[in-house]
Amino acid sequence: MQTPKSLPWHARRVGIPVERAEALWRKAVRTATAETGWVGTSEYWGSAMDNFLRLLDEEKTTLCTPQVTPLVRSQNRMWLLPLIAMEDVFSAVSANWQRVAAHVREAA
Repeated sequence: MQTPKSLPWHARRVGIPVERAEALWRKAVRTATAETGWVGTSEYWGSAMDNFLRLLDEEKTTLCTPQVTPLVRSQNRMWLLPLIAMEDVFSAVSANWQRVAAHVREAA
């Protein structure tokens, strides 16, 4: 049985091996055959793809892959905190300096 050309892409997107995605595709085809009763119609292929995507989503929820992105983002924000604080201090000093300079000009 031919697998869809997008199968490796779907496997990488979910994070499973291509061999596992092929097994899920075969299961989706068997389910589509049982549901539609016909092989090769557009309804059959649509059902097979829907079943395949559902099986991929179920497989994705069983994987225990750590989500690194939130950790990296929080570390980036923590690294930026001293820079943000320094920027706030410089803004306050600059505003104060401009206020003092304006008072000196008025007094002169």
